Amino acid sequence: MTLLHVPVIDLSPYREGTQEGRAAVAAQVGQACKDIGFLVVSGHGISEELIKKTHDVSARFFALPHAEKLAVDRPAPDQVRGYSTVGGEGLSFSLDEPTPPDIKESLSIGPIDVPPNDPYYTNAEAGPHFAKNIWPPEPPDLKAVWTEYFGAVDALARDLMRIFALALNLDEHYFDPTIDKNISMMRVLRYPAQTTAPLPGQLRAGAHSDYGSMTILRKDLSDASLQVKNKAGEWVGVPVIEGTFIVNIGDLMQQWTNDLWSSTVHRVVNPELGSPENVDRLSIVFFHQPNYDAIVECLPTCTSAENPPKYAPTTSGENLLSKFVKQTTFGKGEKAA
Repeated sequence: MTLLHVPVIDLSPYREGTQEGRAAVAAQVGQACKDIGFLVVSGHGISEELIKKTHDVSARFFALPHAEKLAVDRPAPDQVRGYSTVGGEGLSFSLDEPTPPDIKESLSIGPIDVPPNDPYYTNAEAGPHFAKNIWPPEPPDLKAVWTEYFGAVDALARDLMRIFALALNLDEHYFDPTIDKNISMMRVLRYPAQTTAPLPGQLRAGAHSDYGSMTILRKDLSDASLQVKNKAGEWVGVPVIEGTFIVNIGDLMQQWTNDLWSSTVHRVVNPELGSPENVDRLSIVFFHQPNYDAIVECLPTCTSAENPPKYAPTTSGENLLSKFVKQTTFGKGEKAA
């Protein structure tokens, strides 16, 4: 039976290392990725203390005066660095379905410990993927906390990629060489409490699919605004459970698996203006993206004579740039007004 709701999966049996436990977790994850593209994971090994510190220091940044946040504004539409103001993006643009801009603001960073003199990180092909991060001077502890969080979730993403490999009947370390210099991004989103009715079609985050290998998300416990479209065409809520992360696969993983797995369209809906849900919300997001030069082509276990590859090979970096430039409202004039 096809899953029509987002399952909750405990990763502990994989992390504890028993052969049976690892196989069971891989089977559950593979089923979720095939049927709905979303799962909620517990037993991930990241401390609640670190998650709370990251949430709190991020909230202090977004509480700063607008002019101070603009001082670390994103420098260019193809650079996922710095601050993006409310209305600075429209995620539905990435699916060529423009709506009014999203009702959110964000602060983003990319890879942190980048070797300064290694040509791999500085050549033309690297493009903006290893651009310098733009750290705000306030709060002063934000850089240290975000750096720790980035490292912890990057390690979780590595484990999940190994689980993905097992689920796809590949060697557990199949993806390791494609993610050892990954171009992942950490972003904290603030969805402000709404004081006026949104424009027609305007959401906190418009309907979209994510771009890379996976997304690892932590939301406020009482925030029920994330919805995913299942294979029956219904919008269903994603459970927000204490101590868990929400994980979904992205377009690259769907392409890698020759459409065996689903990069599912999702959105963040608006609260009712007079409801208790209409409050400021923060989401901490880690967009895992393989090395910019990683070749993404049909996996050997996802094709056959009856099921030939559906996509031409691409690279992780090419895919990311094409999608991210679409989603920004930079230069889109009346389409984004």
